[in-house]
Amino acid sequence: LLSLIFVPIVLLASAWFYKRMTVLYDNYQNQDGTLSATLQENLSGVRVVRAFARQAYEVDKFERDNRSKYDQGKRLLMMSALYWPITDVICFTQVLGIFYLGAQMTMAGTITIGTYMAFVNIIGWLVWPVRNLGRIVAEGSKALVSYHRVARIIEETREETDEGSRINFDEYGIPDINAELVFDRVSFAYEEDKPVLDEISFTAKPGETIALLGSTGSGKTSLVNLLPRFYEYTGGSLKLDGVELRDYAVRDLRRIIGTVEQEPFLFSRTIRDNIAYGVNRNVDDEEIEVAARIAAIHDVIMTFPNGYDTLVGEKGVTLSGGQKQRLAIARTMLKDPRILVLDDSTSAVDTETEATIRGILNLLMQGRTTFVIAHRIQTVMSADQILVLDKGQIVQHGTHEELVVQPGLYRDIYDIQSKIETQVKQETDVIKNTNKEEPHVGLPL
Repeated sequence: LLSLIFVPIVLLASAWFYKRMTVLYDNYQNQDGTLSATLQENLSGVRVVRAFARQAYEVDKFERDNRSKYDQGKRLLMMSALYWPITDVICFTQVLGIFYLGAQMTMAGTITIGTYMAFVNIIGWLVWPVRNLGRIVAEGSKALVSYHRVARIIEETREETDEGSRINFDEYGIPDINAELVFDRVSFAYEEDKPVLDEISFTAKPGETIALLGSTGSGKTSLVNLLPRFYEYTGGSLKLDGVELRDYAVRDLRRIIGTVEQEPFLFSRTIRDNIAYGVNRNVDDEEIEVAARIAAIHDVIMTFPNGYDTLVGEKGVTLSGGQKQRLAIARTMLKDPRILVLDDSTSAVDTETEATIRGILNLLMQGRTTFVIAHRIQTVMSADQILVLDKGQIVQHGTHEELVVQPGLYRDIYDIQSKIETQVKQETDVIKNTNKEEPHVGLPL
């Protein structure tokens, strides 16, 4: 009994350290993630930091996060450093106690010297394994924290891309599909009881262009994100050629849909690689050039020293916003999708370039079911159907000619934009006439 009394003490001490070290190591790992995120944001947003002269602020923020990580690591190290001395004191106290009591019993004749020596050896075999067991328990707390962090990722539901009805593709990758979409009281919510789309109903016939107009947050982007099943609609029915959309295989569905996002993402590769990224086959240079010409970006590419072999940098950092959008349009055009989604894809180009792209896109939209998200009336005027959304609902539905004569949100937007365009034109004419009458005289060199 005297030789075993230290075992529960060591185990209790190990359990206490286990709980403490689990909390401290979890805090340390979280702070390490915060520091990494701060560093990554500063490197990615270095232009914004410099533009607003916030270098000193970001340096201070990084130092605070770094200091916090240091403090968390110091607490963890101190707790780990305390464990060994405490358990050593408990174990050595126990061993010395056994040595002393055993010696007293031997001198009193209660036990023999041989029994005493055997017992001393047995105590050594018992004490140190238990002590190391406590170490394993304490170190296991770190492993358990790391395991839970990895397990949260592993346990995420994996998207099944091959399950469902298959779309037939011929040897050239052309799908056997008409691309008719029927929305029947479709609803969607990111959070329960907070609908983003509320009972949306309309039919997009093959080859039609559907324009979505509305204020920010009205649900335009959420609606088109239902098509490639980035999100699953939570109510109603959405059918593609008479088949429920969620019954199609996701991989096939996304092969027939081409998307040009409002903020396109470009890989840190060559222009050629970025344009050819959307197709699952070998593409020759001629096809890439045709797609670039369609997107009105070929002439710009040829001004670069390496042409189509020019590296665009991380997220296309070496290109302007308009150039990135036109590259994204070229990438989508090369894919030759049956359903085309343009999410305000001409917002970052000048008026002349927008008119050029719009004219070419009007030709390319023929035979494709196209969804256009825009904020300019000029972009949606030629659409077959215009859906005006407000707070997740369709408040107006019709053509430009029908909506412009009706009181409502569309007419209000039209009047505001027309007034602004007229005012800008008048101010431009005044400036031109003033420059003609009173030419600017520069200072002498």
